[in-house]
Amino acid sequence: QVQLVESGGGLVQAGGSLRLSCAASGRTFSNYAMGWFRQAPGKEREFLVAISRSGTSTQYTDSVKGRFTISRDHSKNTVYLRMNSLKPEDTAVYYCAASPSNLRLEFTRSYDYWGQGTQVTVSS
Repeated sequence: QVQLVESGGGLVQAGGSLRLSCAASGRTFSNYAMGWFRQAPGKEREFLVAISRSGTSTQYTDSVKGRFTISRDHSKNTVYLRMNSLKPEDTAVYYCAASPSNLRLEFTRSYDYWGQGTQVTVSS
């Protein structure tokens, strides 16, 4: 089992920044690729970004390229999502997830473990 706990969400004005954290516990952190997703009310869960098990490879969905940055710290068993230039349409619950594979990380079915989510609200 891997337990994931997100933090760092909140209310921010458009154009502002937030950094989300996802602390992992349980099994060996470096054995898992990590992803961030979000879900807005009435919408499906959306892939944002993922980082490989080693941290050397990342992938981003087009809507967040250049604004969001994923990173991981193996010494702290934590993955981060730095979000800049936030827009009202970024408002959603943000989830981190852990996958045992580096493949197909844009799909929710690739992930075995999920956090409880953290709310991000961007005001205009």
